Amino acid sequence: MIFSVATAEELRDAVIQGRWGFLQSNEFQHVLQLLSSQKIVFWIKIAVFAGILLYIGYVLRRQPFDLSVVRNQWHQVSRPGWWVAGLLLLTPINWGLEALKWQLLVRRVEPISFRAAYQGVLAGLSLGFVLPAQLGDTAGRVLSLRTGERGAAIGASLVSGGMQFYVALVFGTLAWGYHLQTVPERNTPAGRWLLALLSILSLGGIFFGLTYRRLIRWSVQWPRLNRWSTYWSVIGRYSNGDIGLALGAATLRYLVFSLQFYVAMRLLGVILPGAAAAAGIGLVFLAKTITPAFNLLSDLGVREAASLWVFAPTGTPASLLLTITLTLWLANVLLPVVVGLLYVWRLKLATS
Repeated sequence: MIFSVATAEELRDAVIQGRWGFLQSNEFQHVLQLLSSQKIVFWIKIAVFAGILLYIGYVLRRQPFDLSVVRNQWHQVSRPGWWVAGLLLLTPINWGLEALKWQLLVRRVEPISFRAAYQGVLAGLSLGFVLPAQLGDTAGRVLSLRTGERGAAIGASLVSGGMQFYVALVFGTLAWGYHLQTVPERNTPAGRWLLALLSILSLGGIFFGLTYRRLIRWSVQWPRLNRWSTYWSVIGRYSNGDIGLALGAATLRYLVFSLQFYVAMRLLGVILPGAAAAAGIGLVFLAKTITPAFNLLSDLGVREAASLWVFAPTGTPASLLLTITLTLWLANVLLPVVVGLLYVWRLKLATS
């Protein structure tokens, strides 16, 4: 852990001191502008994060965290070691599918091996701890490439994230529709309006998939849009087969980390009907996907707050829900981040 902290501090200093000039280049400054509107988004994130903490505090005040409940559930689980092994074994598969998606998309810019794609993904995950999450993810991937087409590589990274966002949106829409049918007190006009909005956005993704080449040609005619064409023009290089394969990898990855969530639930002895569990997990990941976070560390609270709200009607104790989501975060985020630090260190040495 001393190595991890020291590395994170050095990385932050490296960005500030400009050792990695690419992170301060015009291309990455444009990406920062694309991903956020600086002060406005910063204060939005402050407000969202504060709201998340207040909600978690409110729930814990009504249901204080009780370690004995967690301990008792653990002792009642048959062969918990098998569930732990399953959770850990699914972690490299999860990030392996993300690496496969990245490899499929970036090959139109620079062909890379699966191993190189995996290292770039883990490096980006680690950088997300010390940089804004989206920027850190993009930096780790792009810095691991040799290509001079940095703008196109950034675009490929954004497309990769956009595909995972879309898959979470579609599954989340289905989950919300099921949730409204099974939890009558939440089937309100506001809930139905939200379902309509999510459905429109999901259909919008299909429309974009059918017309993206024409949209790219149209965008270059507008000066304000054309300034970003360096990044999104890479979409025009993809064939329908490329899009289908990448979306398939994104869907498989979604199913894998949903299975990880279910395994974490079973590890703590929480057993729900299959459809209810799938819908709840889908809503948690939808909330995690659309909620702005400073970095992967602040992202930790989003999953917890969403789980407390989504699974409240099932009567699952807050102590168990918090332990489940924390366990999932440790296995699926923190452990890969520690491994990814090794690749970040190599990138730092290579770019010095």
